[in-house]
Amino acid sequence: MFKHVFLTGPPGVGKTTLVQKACEALVSSGVGVEGFYTEEVREGGRRVGFDVVTLTGARGHLSRIRDSRDSQPHGRREYTVGQYVVDLPSFENLALPLLRNIGSADGSSSSSRKVFVIDEIGKMELFSQSFIRAVRQTLDSSSCTILGTIPIPKGKPLGLVEEVRNRRDVKVFTVSKENRNAILQDILETLQECLKSKA
Repeated sequence: MFKHVFLTGPPGVGKTTLVQKACEALVSSGVGVEGFYTEEVREGGRRVGFDVVTLTGARGHLSRIRDSRDSQPHGRREYTVGQYVVDLPSFENLALPLLRNIGSADGSSSSSRKVFVIDEIGKMELFSQSFIRAVRQTLDSSSCTILGTIPIPKGKPLGLVEEVRNRRDVKVFTVSKENRNAILQDILETLQECLKSKA
């Protein structure tokens, strides 16, 4: 029986858009939704980074393109993915309290009808050991169903991503340009099944 739903697919294929559509549908059917998604930040038409945005609208930096004028910060380890510098403190300040609060809602009947959004578990987010631990705990806890996104495997496998992909209680949908408009119904049906098994 599936407990969690994850979407995978190439960058820019529309995973986050699908997650947002699924959230709207869940909320309108009376399901509590919490969590965060990742949003591109554009300036003058070019992508300059990513923000983490919670479903309640709070926003924080996830990463920004390094400014050539910026020198390496003194004594602080810098986390980079390609041309992006990851703002770990900003990400953790926003994402970790959300993950920690899920468990604390245990015991209330409403927590069994809750979907927690993690968009995404990717290279940038995985610099945070606290995030990795919190995601593992959430996957193992019975308090909510996760709707998340993971990258398509390329290059060196990402530990937590492979764990998620290989879990028996996770249903992974591969999103493509061809199926992205038709797949929403399947995702919602699977989420409803996950929620029923929790109720």
